[in-house]
Amino acid sequence: MLDKRISEDDVVAELRDGMTIGIGGWASRRKPMSLVRAIARSSLRDLTLVSYAGPDVGLLCALGKVRRVVFGFASLDTIPLEPHFRQARQQGRIEAEEYDEGMLQWGLYAAGIRLPFLPTRAGLGSDVMTLNPALRTVRSPYADGEELVAMPAISLDAALIHVNRADSGGNGQLLGPDPFFDDLFCMAAKRRFVSCERLVATCDLTSEGPVNTLAINRMLVDGVVEAPLGAHFTECPPDYGRDETFQREYAATATDAALLEQFVERYVNTSHAEYRKAVQAR
Repeated sequence: MLDKRISEDDVVAELRDGMTIGIGGWASRRKPMSLVRAIARSSLRDLTLVSYAGPDVGLLCALGKVRRVVFGFASLDTIPLEPHFRQARQQGRIEAEEYDEGMLQWGLYAAGIRLPFLPTRAGLGSDVMTLNPALRTVRSPYADGEELVAMPAISLDAALIHVNRADSGGNGQLLGPDPFFDDLFCMAAKRRFVSCERLVATCDLTSEGPVNTLAINRMLVDGVVEAPLGAHFTECPPDYGRDETFQREYAATATDAALLEQFVERYVNTSHAEYRKAVQAR
């Protein structure tokens, strides 16, 4: 196997202004935050983010990196609506393309299997169709003749995800209860980057979980970053839970520019190693 170990800065070096970047995880769960912070302190601009959005999208919106967000929701779980995302949207600083959660899944899957669209019932009879006037419907060619939404493929320039364990070749393991759609983000993207809590030998990947926890195969990965605490402050079970105190501190920065500046200086404009030290010193 190729050795695909790289750093956060190596990942950012592969990204360009205006790219469409998919970010895995789910709300405030298992977000690749060390990679997100690397983007936040870079010069990248005008990004389109595709995400079941949490602080990944919120932080990048707050720092002016984002032009457009394609999303199924934007939440911190215990804080229902991501505050920086809400602020950016209310102030008109970003374009928003909102879908039903299942529609977003179907759009990623369509891109992953190289189809222009996939039919779905999700979205029918809802304001999703009104808010997205470019959406079209198709009629089943079979006897049922059912009208369905033609969910367009959501193709990505790059995907970023975080897993519990990985080997140097890019095989990724999810040990928690919520694998969700990280594999679809990788399938839909031209370039795919995985951060992990710990790099292990390939032969040890099944020492902590059965083979069905190996959710990401190396054919879907171009680079692996070892980043202990890499999803913090979001949760990454069973390694750690959500840091609710830190999350509240982050959320408060949406209402105070001075607090945001202090937060960025302490937790964003620094290496991941220094970030871990700052977190442990709190």
